[in-house]
Amino acid sequence: MSKKMIVLKSSDGESFVVEEAVARQSTIISFLVEEFPNQELPFTNMTSDILGKVMEYCKKHVVEDDDGGGASSSSDDLKKWDEKFVVEIDQPTLMDLLMAANYLHIQSLFDVTCQKVADMIAACNDEKEIRATFNIENDFTEEEVEAIRRENQYPN
Repeated sequence: MSKKMIVLKSSDGESFVVEEAVARQSTIISFLVEEFPNQELPFTNMTSDILGKVMEYCKKHVVEDDDGGGASSSSDDLKKWDEKFVVEIDQPTLMDLLMAANYLHIQSLFDVTCQKVADMIAACNDEKEIRATFNIENDFTEEEVEAIRRENQYPN
């Protein structure tokens, strides 16, 4: 029995032909497949690099329906794969992947990418290091910073 395939198109025009079960890990794609059956689904806000990464993640996490109905990999193997998946990507790609997971409503991918960002923040020693890590410009004056520190001072 052949599996139903759907076509997803990235903002830069690349098409991805994937099994429906893979793509349906996204709540948004599931809805679109129902509303627009047998149509190419365009994602004008995702490059082919990001859409490809999302589909790579979804392929690894798809639950097989034939025979045993078990997950494609054991839970421990998936956890290790997830860790390796986010470690191997650069920060801008990580942020784009996080936003794509949020947009597509793929909770497990969203959780993995958010955890990686949280780990990056936790590895920083102070706000300056966080700002440097994430390229965040400080638009507060020294007086405003001091006022905020006083307002949010921890009791001793």
